[in-house]
Amino acid sequence: MKILYGVQGTGNGHIARARAMSHAFKEHDVEVDFLFSGRAPEKYFSMEAFGDYQTRRGFTFITEKGSVNYAKTALSNNLVQFCKEVKQLDLSSYDLVLNDFEPVTAWAAKQQNKPSIGISHQNAFRYPVPLKGASWLDKSVIEYFAPSQHHLGLHWHHFDQPLLPPIVHTVDSQAENDDFVLVYLPFESIEDISDLLFHFNQQAFICYHPDVIECEQVENIELRPLCHSNFQHHLHRCSGVIANGGFELPSEALSLGKKLLLKPLAGQFEQQSNVATLEDLGLAMSMESLDIPAVRQWLKEQQAESVKYPDVAQAIVHWVLQGAWDSQAELSKQLWEQVDFPSYVSNI
Repeated sequence: MKILYGVQGTGNGHIARARAMSHAFKEHDVEVDFLFSGRAPEKYFSMEAFGDYQTRRGFTFITEKGSVNYAKTALSNNLVQFCKEVKQLDLSSYDLVLNDFEPVTAWAAKQQNKPSIGISHQNAFRYPVPLKGASWLDKSVIEYFAPSQHHLGLHWHHFDQPLLPPIVHTVDSQAENDDFVLVYLPFESIEDISDLLFHFNQQAFICYHPDVIECEQVENIELRPLCHSNFQHHLHRCSGVIANGGFELPSEALSLGKKLLLKPLAGQFEQQSNVATLEDLGLAMSMESLDIPAVRQWLKEQQAESVKYPDVAQAIVHWVLQGAWDSQAELSKQLWEQVDFPSYVSNI
């Protein structure tokens, strides 16, 4: 079997999930090619797991000061070029297209009538799950941005729907709790982040940011450039994580027993919904802005307990190779039976 796997390249969560899937596929006799879109080719990093991967421009979302700017997003995306990329992508040598919210492979599969399966957190929002701030435009994006014939939706709880637990790929090493907080807020400026963290000069912070070129210590903050292996090292050892409201990083942090403080991206319903869901489950605290009292309160919170997730990537690979793609309920049931939540988790 030969598979093309399309991955959304805006942000790093989709790539982290694809990395886990890549490792799971390598244990089987199946050929998988990867295609990424949504950022400039030179901006991808730590891509060793994907072999000779392809890139396309696709569509990308423009953010400013922690909010999605829809006007600039519309102006920066070239619909004519996108249609050209879709038309020129030849899928004749592939048996199946897998897709993690990547539009070029999704629309090419639709136009060439190639079997396709979407695997993403975005697909969870096709079901009746908690939503916050979702407009008709947001719902249309979920429906039409990266269409596929079959949908696997990932979430932190099943909400009585055939959803799957998160795909978590963390290296096999023991989590520790050293006395520093890991900060990853790529949509905020380094200046704004630093102004916030300087207020807590007795607390050490390690901050990864796309605008950092080389490591630098500024008072109580260690600024570091993006690197997957280094980030994983610090994620395993930190006492807690301050991040945006994406899906993959909070999932990894939960699996490692790290307490979470999340600032959802303004104007991004998925992040707003994610953070509201984690708060409702008792798995995270939130702040709407870079808020000194919220950080102070969160730093006083006790350590979290880990959420135990099964190997979802391996289970999906088995399910894909078996070929019964219409039946997701049994896969969902088997996986959720293996999830173990901490005792303090509420509303489940």
